[in-house]
This record gives sequence, structure tokens and C-alpha cells, in this order.
Amino acid sequence: MSTIRERNKELILRAASEEFADKGFAATKTSDIAAKAGLPKPNVYYYFKSKENLYREVLESIIEPILQASTPFNADGVPSEVLSGYIRSKIRISRDLPFASKVFASEIMHGAPHLSPDLVDQLNGQAKHNIDCIQTWIDRGQIAPIDPNHLMFSIWAATQTYADFDWQITAITGKTKLDDADYEAAARTIIRLVLKGCEPD
Repeated sequence: MSTIRERNKELILRAASEEFADKGFAATKTSDIAAKAGLPKPNVYYYFKSKENLYREVLESIIEPILQASTPFNADGVPSEVLSGYIRSKIRISRDLPFASKVFASEIMHGAPHLSPDLVDQLNGQAKHNIDCIQTWIDRGQIAPIDPNHLMFSIWAATQTYADFDWQITAITGKTKLDDADYEAAARTIIRLVLKGCEPD
């Protein structure tokens, strides 16, 4: 039973991610989520109680990987290795959780009304920790004296664009869907740009 339960929850979460990403929270119907998941509508309420709870679960499904992506950040780490690892983790999130990424981006653009204060604090605390590490490297002369806030913002923008603006990327590349080679090329390109830009003067 637990296997069936987990399978059904995963089907519903995946379907909900797609529906919320495509239509937004307000316009999404639980009946459409159930239909996309291939399950009866009552199953959505059985497992998640409400559309609001399901939406929060979709958000939390990407917040954990976002927080985990920062694991390499520490002041005593090698900047090139830390930044490379972080960029690769962020690209993997865009590749593996594209719909949840779009939902998260929309949530942030609307002022994060559905994120709990605890999750907001965790995300902001993580970002501050990363930025403090970058500033430490700058103070030690390990990387160029660039603005650490804008370095972090640039990495977010460069990596998340592969999920949030995939339509534009596939239209320009002429592909219906990016493959592993495309994501590897993206990671390598962003890493090269960031590391070259961070080289000490």
C-alpha cells in the first residue's frame, strides 16, 4: 500500500507542477490535475487535502534541492570548485525539476505569498551565507573584487533560465527538448564565464 501511495502522490505532484506552471495557482483546477495524473479527483484531496496544500508541496519539492545546492559553500573551500559545483547543481535542478522551477519563479515574482516564513528565512539565510563566503574570498584576494550579491544573482539568472525560459531556448536552438549534452554545455559555459570573471586582478 505504501508503494501505491507514494506512486500516486508522485503522479499528482508531477501533474500539479505542470498545471501550476502552465496556468498559475488561481486558474488551476484540481480536476485538471487529477486528469493529467490519470487518477480520480478525490485522490487529490485524499493525499493533499486541498489545492493550497498541493501547491505548497510543489514549492517545497524544489526548495529542498535549492537549499542542498549550496552545500559546497564554505569560506575555506576552493572558490573555483565551490562555484563550479553550485552551478552544476543549479543546472541539474533546471533539468530535473523544470515545472516546479517555473512555479517557484512565479511565486517569488508575486512576493512569495504561499511560502512559510520559515522557508523564506531558510532561503534568505542560505543566500546570505553564500554571499558572505564570496566576500571572504574577495577579502583574501582569492577572487576579483566584484559585487558578491550581483555575482549570486547572475548565477541564479544564468542557470534558472534553462527551466523558466525553456520555450525560448528550444525555439532558438530548433530542438523540441534539450538533452543531457545541452545541459552539460550550459554548465561548462556558465562555469567558464563565472570563473574567468572571478579571476583575481
